[in-house]
Amino acid sequence: MLKQNLLNRAKCKILAFGLVFCFGVFLLAACDKSDHLGLHLEGMQGTALWHVSITHSPAKISEAELQAGLSKTFADTNQLLATWDDTSEIAHFNHYQGTGWFSISPKLAKLLDLTLKISQQSGGVYDVTVGPLIKLWGFSSHDAEKDVVPAKAEIDLALAKVGYQKLQVRFDPPAVRKSQADLQVELASVADGFAADQAGLYLESLGIHEYMVEIAGEVRTRGLSPRGDPWHIAIEKPVEEGRIVQKGLHLQDAGLATSGDYRDYFMQGGKRYSHTFNPVTGAPVTHNLASVSVVSEEATLADAYATLFMALGEEKGKAFAEAHAINAYFIWRTDDGFETANTVGFQRLFTED
Repeated sequence: MLKQNLLNRAKCKILAFGLVFCFGVFLLAACDKSDHLGLHLEGMQGTALWHVSITHSPAKISEAELQAGLSKTFADTNQLLATWDDTSEIAHFNHYQGTGWFSISPKLAKLLDLTLKISQQSGGVYDVTVGPLIKLWGFSSHDAEKDVVPAKAEIDLALAKVGYQKLQVRFDPPAVRKSQADLQVELASVADGFAADQAGLYLESLGIHEYMVEIAGEVRTRGLSPRGDPWHIAIEKPVEEGRIVQKGLHLQDAGLATSGDYRDYFMQGGKRYSHTFNPVTGAPVTHNLASVSVVSEEATLADAYATLFMALGEEKGKAFAEAHAINAYFIWRTDDGFETANTVGFQRLFTED
């Protein structure tokens, strides 16, 4: 599984590229500014652009202090999850060559526990230990792109280093351990959603409870927008050229994540190889699903499930979403263009076309 994540430079995010175009961030914020409503902040974390809209400007903290606090929150997330940064917490664990318990922060323990639960729930289709496959196929960074299909022997060697079952986490005291010394964890599948949630929790710690956070296409909303209605968000049409709105949503007290396969792939022999992996075969999946959006209470959870559904494909993904009451919207390719499907819960979020 892979998902391209701008939070960590050009690194890979397990399963799919984050493909939400948030017009709530760009269009509504501009309208609100003209009406002198709310507060709107933005910045960069690495190469990821983030946006925060706050419905009511806080009286006890300045805009400059908020900007600094949000920037630090996003930087702290990188320091926790960035595998490309040797000083990050997850990098320290990945470099650890032992199999005993390795002390980690409570925050990282909670996140690892969530990913392991989804791995178990999905029967291993979602797996945060697929880093060796990502690297082998050339999706770990732009510098590593090979645009070639690895030999089976190479795939088998990489697969031997993959397996969520080789990972354990505990809370008291918080620690993680691997049963195989060269096992590595790649949390890019949840990094953007987690960053959005962490920024939201920072705002709530200041008494701010009506806001929207967006980073690299993953969104967390609470309360109402400055206009007094739910936040307006757009899902992007999965086309390779340009940016076109596929569907508009009303979002309130929820997180949104979208994953897709149309930005990061290569062609060989007339066949498309995307960065969506099957952890069983060690090769990219071969279904027609182009994009999937998930809405959940937390952006982190939405991010993980969007990643999972991209691995499952349109049919299995829809069945899983319905069986587990997960709000999801699927877009897949056909010979005649795109087709879509959504769960009943997601249908209620659509704006009028």
